[in-house]
Amino acid sequence: MRSLLFLTQRIPYPPIKGEKIRPLQILGHLRNSYAVHLGCLVDDPRDLEHVPIVRAMCADSYFAAIDRRRARITCLRGLLTGEPLSVTFYRDRGLAGWVRRVLRDVKPEAIFVCSSNMAPYVLDLRGRENVCLVDLADVDSEKWRAYAESDSFPMKYVHAREWRRVAALEARIARECDWSTFVSTAEAALFARMHPAEAAKIRGISSGVDYAYFNPSQPFDAPYAADRLNFVFTGTMDYKPNADAVAWFAEAILPIIRRTRPDAAFHIVGSNPAPSVLALAATDGVFVTGRVPDVRPFIAYASVSVAPMRIGRGIQNKVLEAMAMARPTVVTRDALTGIDAIPDKEVLLADTPETFAAACLHAAGPAGRAIGEAARRRVLRDYTWSDCLRGFDPLLDRASGAESALRA
Repeated sequence: MRSLLFLTQRIPYPPIKGEKIRPLQILGHLRNSYAVHLGCLVDDPRDLEHVPIVRAMCADSYFAAIDRRRARITCLRGLLTGEPLSVTFYRDRGLAGWVRRVLRDVKPEAIFVCSSNMAPYVLDLRGRENVCLVDLADVDSEKWRAYAESDSFPMKYVHAREWRRVAALEARIARECDWSTFVSTAEAALFARMHPAEAAKIRGISSGVDYAYFNPSQPFDAPYAADRLNFVFTGTMDYKPNADAVAWFAEAILPIIRRTRPDAAFHIVGSNPAPSVLALAATDGVFVTGRVPDVRPFIAYASVSVAPMRIGRGIQNKVLEAMAMARPTVVTRDALTGIDAIPDKEVLLADTPETFAAACLHAAGPAGRAIGEAARRRVLRDYTWSDCLRGFDPLLDRASGAESALRA
């Protein structure tokens, strides 16, 4: 069996956030064709218990434990080296040594890297005999640019620097690696416009959703009071775009909804809520759960799932999961990017507080059932993981990958 080096910034388990969900599904797909040598970092002590599960999926593995608080300090060395701080945050000497040994001794036929942060582990070491694919997923530099434009001093300047440094790293990846892939054709097209000379090596390979796991026909215990109108947002809650989204909903949208439905409640479900998110629980009708063992009951019993993203890149897993659960879902334009769902039929689309609130009330009414059922049909048709991930296969095979590039 051919061998493959697989690098990802966090242990891809449990699948509770986008940066774990996509790598886990890719790993599961690739292990059918390759002996996978996995290297990753573990920055949450709770995830150490999952190491045996992931190790069993691989021929070889290396898990580098890092302390997030210490890493936030040590990553500042990037200010001296000129590197992105998001790269130095995920740098580990032990993992770097393991990568060198795998490339020297195993000589894997292919290298698969998840995220630009991990690419420096291989950029100066790989030979032309290795097919090297970096799954950037999103154009990360654009996220940092959005942060810089919306933040105030001093973070405005920190994020502006990160934008420039990450953009430079992305440009190097585009030049030096065989393939750069993204979670949607929209992200891939944006990157191709930014790097037209490398357009033939850029692909969009959509993320999917585990429709059997996110299945509305399964029984769950109700997590909410049944006599309320319950709106839910799911996601990692120390992620700035998510924190911004729930603050906007709680402060600008929910009060409008409660003029009509005073019983309306907003449930923020996800791990590591930032202080600004925790503070929202002081608002009448807002509940912050923190990490939960299973998000499905919270989606299944919600009147409406909401994704009021104002800063967004790639595909929102929370939207696909709610669609798979046949829940009526209200999204902003940024939250729908990369998902081929028909507004007003499979999701509801709104971008202002007034229209978003009106869409939420509409979705909570009789029309919501049909919208949710249509959403699940869309997922079954276009967003199964097995169909999506086949797009990687020809890229990792040098011969068929070359033919694919010529056809682009």
